[in-house]
Amino acid sequence: MVALTSKTRLAESILDPADARWLQQVIGEGQLLADLAFSDIVLWVKKPDDTFEAIAHLRPSSSATLFYRDVVGTAPRPEWLALMDTAYTTGSIVDSSKPDWYENTPARVRAVPVCRRGAPGKTDPQSRPVAVLTRHSNLSESRMPSRLELTFNECASDLFRMLSEGQFPDPDTPTAPARGAPRASDGLIRLDMTGRVTFASPNALSAFSRLGYDKELEGVVLAEVTTSLLSGTLIVDESLPLVVSGRAPWRSEIDSNGVTVSLRAIPLKSMSERVGAVVLCRDVTTLRRQERELITKDATIREIHHRVKNNLQTVASLLRIQSRRATDDKARDALNQATRRVAAIAVVHDTLSEGLSQNVDFDTVFDRVSSLAAEVASGTNPVVKPVFYGSFGILPSEYATPLALALTELVTNAVEHGLKGKAGGEVQITAERGPDRLQVVVRDNGSGLPDGEVGAGLGTQIVRTLVEGELGGTISWHTTPGEATEVVIDVPLQYLQEKPATQAIPTI
Repeated sequence: MVALTSKTRLAESILDPADARWLQQVIGEGQLLADLAFSDIVLWVKKPDDTFEAIAHLRPSSSATLFYRDVVGTAPRPEWLALMDTAYTTGSIVDSSKPDWYENTPARVRAVPVCRRGAPGKTDPQSRPVAVLTRHSNLSESRMPSRLELTFNECASDLFRMLSEGQFPDPDTPTAPARGAPRASDGLIRLDMTGRVTFASPNALSAFSRLGYDKELEGVVLAEVTTSLLSGTLIVDESLPLVVSGRAPWRSEIDSNGVTVSLRAIPLKSMSERVGAVVLCRDVTTLRRQERELITKDATIREIHHRVKNNLQTVASLLRIQSRRATDDKARDALNQATRRVAAIAVVHDTLSEGLSQNVDFDTVFDRVSSLAAEVASGTNPVVKPVFYGSFGILPSEYATPLALALTELVTNAVEHGLKGKAGGEVQITAERGPDRLQVVVRDNGSGLPDGEVGAGLGTQIVRTLVEGELGGTISWHTTPGEATEVVIDVPLQYLQEKPATQAIPTI
């Protein structure tokens, strides 16, 4: 599915929602139409004032474009308007009778009504098109067309006809990832109604040759070819027979001879009767190998996080055992604090080990981390429990650890020191996430800091280092002796986004 733009949203605002979704499917097939027709494809919608406006423009990758600048958002030229009005009114495909000159370049224009099958209030699918598609063919490089070009144009004409009949795109086509999708230039096979190959492009022949089929494709049944290639294969995609026979508008893959070829079938119909099919094929061996490597790496990373979590929990257990054996109160307190900090880091690694992404839902992390502070509270004041408001959202893993440690320190300090000696109290943690900043406020209703000044202990130094050094944020204390203490952490999200995260997978 093509991403929405301001112009495709225009279509959503003036059309029936089902018609707008249909146009999104048409735009998704626009590149295929442009490549098969060796032409620029422009999609137009009619506005309430009876004027047309372009909402999509697809340039061919198989030939030179006619338009140097994008025509999206513009009105049609007067010489195109007559063809478009006729196509929109009659529901018929209309061709220009003479060359159309565009910036000193001769072109041929075809207007195709875009109809949706089963549209509300339509007894005839051609009665009321929802849009008009124009094909602009550059005639400046006209020459004797090859057999491949003739076949591509025939396929384009069939799809244009199906578009005007509401038969294309097929609404039953399952949504598939665009990555690795076969294109016309990757390889094209045309089938007749019986599934026999009537034409195979050179790239299609090369793809099947790499699979291990070294004979001629034309004149043979494609299903029989794939059967011979898959002899002895234990696992076969159940949709493959429907794809290679051209009976269903689905995608499938063939694995043979260490090669993977992706197939996409487009049944060709005339008034709902199947008359043949186009099968697009693409060698995706390298692509699938990269995906398998990424899956392996993801599994390895998750396993590393899991082992780190286990090791940290072991360290925390050792520290806990040591603290129980300590006879000095200060040593016992230092070991308990170290146990809590190690456990907070282990929580982050445990969360990372559960998913593929290296980003974490910090709300979940903090919910688990706050339980560590609750343990501290249970040892000093049983009625104190942290209360959380707001949402942290998704954060990169490299920032989840310092933030978790900093909040653990602040909540624990609030319980141990701010509410020390009180019969009851509350620690509130409020997170407010905006488009470019994350602000966290930790507030208690205790006795405030002694003399109203921030201490210089190890916990305070750790929090400052984590917030200012690791997160690039700011931290401030607001307190009055005998009253509440409030700590405000402000982290710039723009700074976080500028930090390099995982490398994006290039779209192929």
